[in-house]
Amino acid sequence: MRSSSFCLPSFASSFVPSSLQRTAPVCALVAATLIAGAAYAPAASAQVPPPAVTAKSWVLVDATSNQVLASGNADERVEPASLTKLMTAYLVFEALQTKKISMDQVVIPSDAVRRVKNDESRMFIEAEKPVTVHDLVYGMIIQSGNDAAIALAELVGGSEAHFVEMMNTEAQRLGMKGTHYADVNGMPSPGHYTTAADLAVLSAHLIRDFPEYYSIFAVKEFTYNKIKQPNRNRLLWTDPTVDGLKTGHTQAAGYCLIASAKRPLPGVADASRRLVSVMMGEDKEHERVQDSMKMLNYGYSAYDTVRLFKANQPVQTPRVYKGAANTVQVGVKSDQYITVPRGMGDKIKPQFVLNEPLVAPLANGQPVGTVQIVADGKTLTQFPVVALQAVPQAGIGGRVWDSLLLMFGKKK
Repeated sequence: MRSSSFCLPSFASSFVPSSLQRTAPVCALVAATLIAGAAYAPAASAQVPPPAVTAKSWVLVDATSNQVLASGNADERVEPASLTKLMTAYLVFEALQTKKISMDQVVIPSDAVRRVKNDESRMFIEAEKPVTVHDLVYGMIIQSGNDAAIALAELVGGSEAHFVEMMNTEAQRLGMKGTHYADVNGMPSPGHYTTAADLAVLSAHLIRDFPEYYSIFAVKEFTYNKIKQPNRNRLLWTDPTVDGLKTGHTQAAGYCLIASAKRPLPGVADASRRLVSVMMGEDKEHERVQDSMKMLNYGYSAYDTVRLFKANQPVQTPRVYKGAANTVQVGVKSDQYITVPRGMGDKIKPQFVLNEPLVAPLANGQPVGTVQIVADGKTLTQFPVVALQAVPQAGIGGRVWDSLLLMFGKKK
């Protein structure tokens, strides 16, 4: 699970694998550099401008290709309100995934849940009354229960204070440099803040790292203690492709919404494309819904996502020397995508640079070269290609023969 220098915003690098960040500069055509309002033209002049929104800060990312498509004040410090519970959920999902806790485990909430006030979001658990982890997780995510977040934090962290320390440690590990947590549910505090960019990073990790639990965010309503409450993400009812993520609101934070949609990737039967929009500081509830929908539709209409290579599918079969086999299949271990302005997809061409000569032994997954993705003579990005199978050394006779071939080849 623990999973370009050209005008790449500070938050964009969080979405780009480290192997790509060390490669050649990315040209202005890459969608990750097309940031609304940024002085990074000429690419902006060729791009359909993003729609106007009333959010104080926002960002739109393509979580499939790990690229930032557009943003406004994305690194500005904001209050997260109940979006705090995404980090609470992240750590709870990790505890579930590693079997430290289980969904059917029974929890006895402490007196701490009594401090959740009547005007706060809550699932209506009671101190000293047993409740399952399953109900707490659903109550925190769907009903945005502050009381559920406290009970889960005490379970996983031993105490709220220690769980908050875990939240801050995890935020640093994920690269959320503009975030600091002071509580587990998002009540206003001077030491409790984040950025739209950081929330996009966290959202992408939630979706990618915990697919077995992510579906909870799409559940429209949940009943506990005979009290049925709806999911506050209204997009779940208006757009069938939206399956998350979370709303937030306090008087200081305004109305906030992180929305994620997954739609089919045109022309690719076995793939889909996921976008995530983060809207922070809206003045009215309906504005966060409208702006999120506008931005998601913009991302799908103004940009094309292209699957460059499919996981474990051979893209070349180069010669191998001194090996038990004379050739090796090379490719990538996970699907590789790129997002570009609409209409540019047909111009993309791959160029392979292999580490020749390839000499055995080769391990399965060992890097054997790079592939550069080029359009109009400019490199958009590059990433490693690896051996898709192991090639052990040949016997002494084969190694001697190939040594002679290599020597003869060099003399030529």
